[in-house]
Amino acid sequence: MLIAEFMHETNTFSVQLTGSEAFEAHGVYRDNAIPAAFRGTRSSMGAAFEAADEFGWTLVHPLVTGANPSGRVTTEAFERFAGLILDACQGLDGVLLHLHGAMATEDSDDGEGELLARMRSRLGPAIPIVAVLDLHATLTQAMADNANALISYRTYPHIDQYERTWQAARLLQRAMAGEIRPRVAVARRPILYALDGGRTTSPPFLELLRRGDELEASGKALVVSIQAGFSSADVHDIGPSVAVTADDRAAGQAIAEELMDYAWEQRHFSSISFTPLKEAMARVKAGEGRHDKPLLISDYSDNPGSGAYGDATNLLRAVLDAGLANVGFHAICDPEAALAAQAAGVGNSVRLTLGGKVDPTTGGGPLTLDAHVVALTDGRFIAYGPMGGGTWRNYGLSALLRVDGVEIIVITHNGQATDLAQFTSLGLDPTRKSTLIVKSMQHFRAAFQPIAREVLEVDTGALSTRNFKERPYKAVRRPIFPLDDI
Repeated sequence: MLIAEFMHETNTFSVQLTGSEAFEAHGVYRDNAIPAAFRGTRSSMGAAFEAADEFGWTLVHPLVTGANPSGRVTTEAFERFAGLILDACQGLDGVLLHLHGAMATEDSDDGEGELLARMRSRLGPAIPIVAVLDLHATLTQAMADNANALISYRTYPHIDQYERTWQAARLLQRAMAGEIRPRVAVARRPILYALDGGRTTSPPFLELLRRGDELEASGKALVVSIQAGFSSADVHDIGPSVAVTADDRAAGQAIAEELMDYAWEQRHFSSISFTPLKEAMARVKAGEGRHDKPLLISDYSDNPGSGAYGDATNLLRAVLDAGLANVGFHAICDPEAALAAQAAGVGNSVRLTLGGKVDPTTGGGPLTLDAHVVALTDGRFIAYGPMGGGTWRNYGLSALLRVDGVEIIVITHNGQATDLAQFTSLGLDPTRKSTLIVKSMQHFRAAFQPIAREVLEVDTGALSTRNFKERPYKAVRRPIFPLDDI
C-alpha cells in the first residue's frame, strides 16, 4: 500500500510562486521520518497508519508535505514532489492519498488531476486509488476519471481529516477485496462561489450533508462528497461541485446532478456579514474594560489560508490609530521585521518597517513603528487544538512586539491563526486579552471562538476580498454566478 500527502491550495492571483522552499519551510517528510512524525496523531496520516495496522497493510510512504496557500506551484517543485510519489508506484495493491484538490502549477490548472493521471498510467486500471480532499477542492473530471473514490472533509473549520481518512481506508480495503468496484461521478453548475463559502454550519451545506448521509446509509452511494470550491483561483473548473462514489457511475451521476440542482437553487444564500472597520474599532473601544472573554476580530480578506499575503496593514493601522489597549494581533508575515527584532534582542526597542511589502496596493502599505521586543522563538511548536491533532507547526523565526497597548506577532512563514499555541508559544495568553485579532476567514473558529465573547468579521481590501467583481478573472467559464446575472 502506498500512502502519501502532497497538498497545496493555489491562489492564482498571488504574485508569490510556490517553490520547493515553501514546502520545505512547512515541512517535507520523507520515508522513515514519516512514521515518527505522524503515528499517534489525529491527522490524515495518523489515521492511515492506524488503518494499516488494522488491515495488515505493508506500507510504502514516500512523502508527506504541504505548503501554505500561495501562488502557482513551480514546475520544479511539482515535478520533484510528484516524482517522489510516482517513483514509489511499483508492486502496489492500492493507494491512499491526502491531497487538497485546488493545486494549480505553472503548467497546469489541475495539479491533482495531473498527478492522478500519471499514477493511473503507471498502475493500470485495476489498482484502486482513493484520495481524501479538502472541501474547498476544485474537483475536475480528470480527478474523477483517475481515482476510484474521492472523499472530502465534512467540516469547516476542517477538524475531520482523521475521520475522513479512516473512511477512505475502509473503502479502499473493500475495493482491494473485490467487494466493490467504485467509480466517481462529478457534477457542477455555472457557479463561482456559493454554499456559504463551505461553511458546514449553514443551512445549504447542512442539507446537502444530510442528503448525503441518507444516500450512503441506503446504499445508493458509497460516498457523497460536497465541495465548496476555491474562489481565489482563475481556472475553468472553479466553483462548487458534488462528487458521488458508487459502483454504478451512471447512477452516481444522476445523484450528483440532483444535489447540484439544490446547490444552484441556494446560490444566493450567505451568512457572512462584515462589520465596517470604523464600527469595529468603536465596539472594541467600548468593551476595553471587560475582563471575561476577548472580543475577536477576523481579518477575512488577508487570510493566509486562502493565499493572501498575511502582511496587509489596514487593520493594524486602524488598531494603532484608535489607541486600543490589551490587544493580541496574529500576525504580520514579515521575515525582514522578524530579523530586525532578533537583531535588537529581547527586552530592547527597535524601529522597523512592518508589513505591506509584498503588494502595498493590496490591504495597506508598510508601517514604520517603534516597538519593544517581548519574545523571540524559532516558530516551531506542537499544535494540540482541534485542527492541530498533535502535529508540529513551523512559522520560522517569530517575534512578539509590543507597541503601546498592542502586542503584535510577526512570523517568517505565512499561516493563518488556527491554534492557541500560535499565541502561547510566544508567551501571550489569548484568554487574558480584551481583543484578539486573527487573519483567517473561518478556520480560527475551531480554537478561538470558544474563548471569545463575540466575533466580528472585517474585509480590509486585501488579496482575498469577497468583492469578486474586482478580481481579474480570465480563465473561468462564462457566464457564471455571481460575475454574471444568471
